[in-house]
Amino acid sequence: MTKGCDILKSNIRERYSDHKKKLILESGDPMTLIQSSNPNVVMSQKNLIIFTSALGVLLLYATYIFGLNVLLITAVSTVFAYLVEILFAKVRKKSIENSWIIVPLIFSLMMPPTATWWMAAIGSTFGVFFGKAIFGGLGKNVFHPSVVGILFLYFAFPPAMLTKWLNPITEDVVATATPLITLNRALEFPYSITDLLLGNVPGAIGETFRLGIIVLGLLLIVLKIIDWKAPLSFLATVFIVNFLGGLLSPEKFRDPLLSILVGGAMFAAFFLVSDASTAPKYPYSKIIYGIGIGLITVIIRNFATFPEGVVFAVIIMNALAPIIDSMKINRKFSEVTQ
Repeated sequence: MTKGCDILKSNIRERYSDHKKKLILESGDPMTLIQSSNPNVVMSQKNLIIFTSALGVLLLYATYIFGLNVLLITAVSTVFAYLVEILFAKVRKKSIENSWIIVPLIFSLMMPPTATWWMAAIGSTFGVFFGKAIFGGLGKNVFHPSVVGILFLYFAFPPAMLTKWLNPITEDVVATATPLITLNRALEFPYSITDLLLGNVPGAIGETFRLGIIVLGLLLIVLKIIDWKAPLSFLATVFIVNFLGGLLSPEKFRDPLLSILVGGAMFAAFFLVSDASTAPKYPYSKIIYGIGIGLITVIIRNFATFPEGVVFAVIIMNALAPIIDSMKINRKFSEVTQ
């Protein structure tokens, strides 16, 4: 009798689960299917090649703009990231996932072009170890490993990370003449839109060629390699908040168009905010996530002493992503059970 009841309960649970999935799918958005893991965390081989190639294009252009030190930073970051991956693969007795290369590539693109090889080694090692490996690997990490590594270097070596930028036109190392710092301090803005798009300005390795970032980012969206919701809601929030804020307090808020074309906003939108393993899993949650990153970015840029707010915004919203998802899940359960 007890065994029969258990079988009956199991069948009821299974049918109830199928019924919930059916209702959710019928709501018009199949991505809201409740599941224990995000199917987009592990890229297909084809998508991985395309995504990595996009990063490679930015690296090659940055090498053309900033010089061969870009390749040295990338090579060192990749080697040390791979060493950490090998170590933890042996400890866990598992193979290394094919997408491991993405973290050191993104990390390298976020570095200043004047960085030394040993800074790249330290940051890459720290990011992969504390941002990914100790959580159990891809899909289990809470924070983006590349951002973890960059933030560690920001606090460990602030002068080298924040005050040594290479002007690609004059080849001089400048401390405060980046477009972002110039805009934040309400100084006369000497850069044209063309300069910002083509990368003829000081900045991090991968953030200056914004025309390439936009084209590659939209291509990744069209090919459905990344989801559009979080990146575009992030950029829209930065634009709209600066636009509305400028109407109310022009001295505190900056030009909305320039705000998304300076600093790491554009690069972060398509290559950090879109990261499937650290972003929420559900459609509306991704929009909330992008809005949150945008709001925090604007607040830090316009009201804090630190010039760039994107990396802090990403890491903060990484921590809140599970909470945002749980709110979405609770709402779906509520709709289904009513």
